[in-house]
Amino acid sequence: MKFKRVLLKLSGEALMGNRQYGIDPERLAEYAQDIKQVTDLGVEVAIVIGGGNIFRGVAGASNGMDRVQGDHMGMLATVINGLALQSALEDADVPTRLQTAIKINEVAEPFIRRKAMRHLQKGRVVIFGGGTGNPYFTTDSAAVLRAIEIEADVILKGTRVDGIYTADPEKDTTATKFDFITFEDVLKKGLKVMDTTAFTLSQENELPIIVFDMNKKGNLLKLISGEQIGTQVNL
Repeated sequence: MKFKRVLLKLSGEALMGNRQYGIDPERLAEYAQDIKQVTDLGVEVAIVIGGGNIFRGVAGASNGMDRVQGDHMGMLATVINGLALQSALEDADVPTRLQTAIKINEVAEPFIRRKAMRHLQKGRVVIFGGGTGNPYFTTDSAAVLRAIEIEADVILKGTRVDGIYTADPEKDTTATKFDFITFEDVLKKGLKVMDTTAFTLSQENELPIIVFDMNKKGNLLKLISGEQIGTQVNL
């Protein structure tokens, strides 16, 4: 395996499948099977999940809601998604722990770095919910922060597109895909990979990011096995 310990970043929207809102159980089951394939080979997997399929704090703020309140609601949305993914993984016989940045003791463990790393060493998938636990920070920032803390080899950002393009491939048919790109070039070209805070944190800690299409069955296994899938962002 090319990587021993990975952090998989999933957007909340990814869990919607073909729905307009909420969680698609079929999409969850597909993701669970893909994750099981790599954990069965001994790869340690941690996951950070967004909450945009349920609530997005920025959207709430744009409609007059207090931003901090909105972000707290968004954190709770990521916990709901984490519980759903935990259930799907356990249905696939993958031992899983959910840790949250905000304390909800009856629902999940609080995030404790040493405990999270011990779970990973024992072959359990660890889902990190609640973002960073702070308003004004995205789940992309949470993904980078947790990846650094648990000493992950790479961040795998699962999206709807198969990598980073010169422009949005869904809008521009002439857009071309990068197989490899540096952090510096992403910033120079103004390409959208993650928000600036998350991206800079990853760059400063020399943590590579791979953007790939998570919705294509088997892509996660191929990527971790060393195949050239998606776009790799490196120094």
